[in-house]
Amino acid sequence: MSSTNLLKGIVTGIAGTLFATAAWASDAHVAPMTEFAKSTVKQWVSDPAVIEAVKAQNAKHAGLAQADIDKMDKDWRAQTDAGSKPMIDAVLGNALSNYLRGKQDASQGLVTEVFVMDNLGLNVGQSDVTSDYWQGDEAKWQKTYQAGPDAIFVDEVEMDESTQTFQSQLSMSIVDPATGEVIGAITVGVNIDAL
Repeated sequence: MSSTNLLKGIVTGIAGTLFATAAWASDAHVAPMTEFAKSTVKQWVSDPAVIEAVKAQNAKHAGLAQADIDKMDKDWRAQTDAGSKPMIDAVLGNALSNYLRGKQDASQGLVTEVFVMDNLGLNVGQSDVTSDYWQGDEAKWQKTYQAGPDAIFVDEVEMDESTQTFQSQLSMSIVDPATGEVIGAITVGVNIDAL
């Protein structure tokens, strides 16, 4: 291939990426993702297995101080690159994580990741390893758990370098059906190209 053709290919690729990014920048993804949250994800978070797992972790972590949360998050981050991952393995191996992996697998490529957080923003279960354990300082938890029982937050579209697909995350509150109280939140990564 000549250098001119190579350059044209690179420019065409960049132009295509910019065009696709501009198309999603208009928030066209928000309505279908919100509908997916209401029609599908709401059913997932109503499952008794999800509710009980979140309530159990809320009770277990009731006495944690911010320093404890920071230490747990630091330990998690260190384990993401370590040979031994006892904390990560414990979460990935629990029943809730198995349930979430099943939902992701059944989505036929639409769902790229799923994780559930407790009332402190700490991971309860997840389909894949997250880069951190504490989500409480991020919009995905703050704009759902802290916003009330009907909160749905759809984030911006970003290019996922590992999969070369455009993705966004939708997050929503998890509510205890017995009390109507918000007990946690869920975040679902969505492959925008599969919407």
